[in-house]
Amino acid sequence: MADSFLSTDALIDTLSAHSFDRPPALVSNAHITGVSVARALSAHDIPVIALDRNGDGVAPPSNAIDFAGEVTFPLTDLDGFRTDVEAIVDAAGGEAVAFGCMDEWVHAYAESEPEGVHLPFAAYEIVDRVLDKSSLYRIADELGVPYPETYWLDETDVDEAVDALSFPLVVKPALKREFEEAFGTNVVEVTDRKELDSLLAEASGADIEVLLQERVPIVQGKDRSLASYVPPATENPAVGDVADALAVVGNARVRYPQAFGTSCVVDRVSHPEIEARALAVLAETGYYGISEAEFVYDGEREEYVLLDINTRPWKWISMPVAAGANLPLAAYADAVSDDSLAPSETPIEETRWVYLRDYLSLLATNDAFWDVLSDAQWQSLVSGSFEDTAGVTTGVYRPSDPAPAVKLINTEFTDREYYCSC
Repeated sequence: MADSFLSTDALIDTLSAHSFDRPPALVSNAHITGVSVARALSAHDIPVIALDRNGDGVAPPSNAIDFAGEVTFPLTDLDGFRTDVEAIVDAAGGEAVAFGCMDEWVHAYAESEPEGVHLPFAAYEIVDRVLDKSSLYRIADELGVPYPETYWLDETDVDEAVDALSFPLVVKPALKREFEEAFGTNVVEVTDRKELDSLLAEASGADIEVLLQERVPIVQGKDRSLASYVPPATENPAVGDVADALAVVGNARVRYPQAFGTSCVVDRVSHPEIEARALAVLAETGYYGISEAEFVYDGEREEYVLLDINTRPWKWISMPVAAGANLPLAAYADAVSDDSLAPSETPIEETRWVYLRDYLSLLATNDAFWDVLSDAQWQSLVSGSFEDTAGVTTGVYRPSDPAPAVKLINTEFTDREYYCSC
């Protein structure tokens, strides 16, 4: 466990006096996803350094974090970020493996390419091709992978798109990160033409490409996501080889808030068609690394449609780890070329992930919602026995590593809030 969250200079001084048996992992940002990645790696004796813009996340006090400290936020100063990371890596022995847990951190590591940092994912140009909805949906179209009805405004008149979609419709950015910076969200639903024209004018003024998309009639509780790690191809390590992918399909059984929130109960399921479609898209892009391909069930079409692919770890990544697919460990092993670390866990077919903070909030505030956890699952969670038995895992809450949950509870009763939800 990191003794404290250090300033950049203090972290460099501390690391200079320490030696590592193997390259440490750099986990950024250091919150819910970050602590799950750290635990997946620390369980196999991989040292972890948490790097973030501040120490307000839940990861720094975890037993899985060896050191934690501040770096320049890359969206504020990318050159400053690169300088900080290079100094930290140099102090840590000259090598490290980067795990970006939000898009801005993935982009920062990929774009700045700090010296000494191994990137366990494809080059910036390939990552951009996956994250850019304009190219992603065109690839899906070419492959016959269903996606929401979408109109590109460089080839379709706005009036024609509106007539085809009708209101309400969705304005979705080609690149999520720049849209979030400008509008504070990654997608906007508009209900009339005046609202649409205003938003399009703002996007044009900020030089942001947007797409017009149908509002998908999503059937709640049927979402599917492929959680995967695609390794670099042996003959051409610049691209991925999906034939050797480590993959698990998850069903976001419950979200909070239910209609549009983030996952709080995710089950492992078998869905070969979703796996095949997601891997086909990844193969076409050439991407390798950890990713989550998100599909929702369209109740009118009666089929799954591809919404997005995240080229990074995400909130419920501890589910595939508990299910026998340790994606962070596989990525680290390939990055440092250490076959002895390759995951060898036995697949566990029935695995459920629960984020108790949101799930308990849902139970407490929605009388119409029925608890989906069994008595046996609740007993394993309350007793802590879930840590030693298969079937259930969690985000943040672990009795053997209590400090992150304590920090999360503390933030619930103060006005100090972390800058992102995962």
